[in-house]
Amino acid sequence: MAAITFHGTPVNTCGELPAIGSKAPDFRLTNRHLQDVALASFAGKRKLLSIVPSLDAPTCQTATRKFNETAAQFDDTEVLVISADLPFAQARFCESDGIRHLTALSSFRSTFARDYGVELLDGLLAGLTARAIVIINENDVVTYSQWASEITDEPDYNAVLGALRYG
Repeated sequence: MAAITFHGTPVNTCGELPAIGSKAPDFRLTNRHLQDVALASFAGKRKLLSIVPSLDAPTCQTATRKFNETAAQFDDTEVLVISADLPFAQARFCESDGIRHLTALSSFRSTFARDYGVELLDGLLAGLTARAIVIINENDVVTYSQWASEITDEPDYNAVLGALRYG
């Protein structure tokens, strides 16, 4: 379990992020058209997974806007924002905020949160995901990961960009 907090109160995740150098767990997530999307859907590309509790939360929205800008800089990278929000809610947020360079995917009918170790087991957000970043290379190997030790904190964007540029 990861040692993270929500507004300073300790919360537990179901596990740890996939290990650097390990094969990324496959996933089945749902896109805005209610279609299943798998890891293989992004074959041959790097994948930046921005895992967030909910796109209704201000920090998640800020991170998604920043990663939308980042996505435009990297032609060889698919940026995926993943939350348990319903695809309809994700689509509304992306449309209203002009999010066009990344893909929002819902974990609402999948085991993604457990498979990636990010499911929150207790606290007010139990059942949602912790905030985390996972970068997967074109061979589906995990090359970088990052927890937000406080769920309400934004990711370390400089570290993520460095991992994309040099990793």
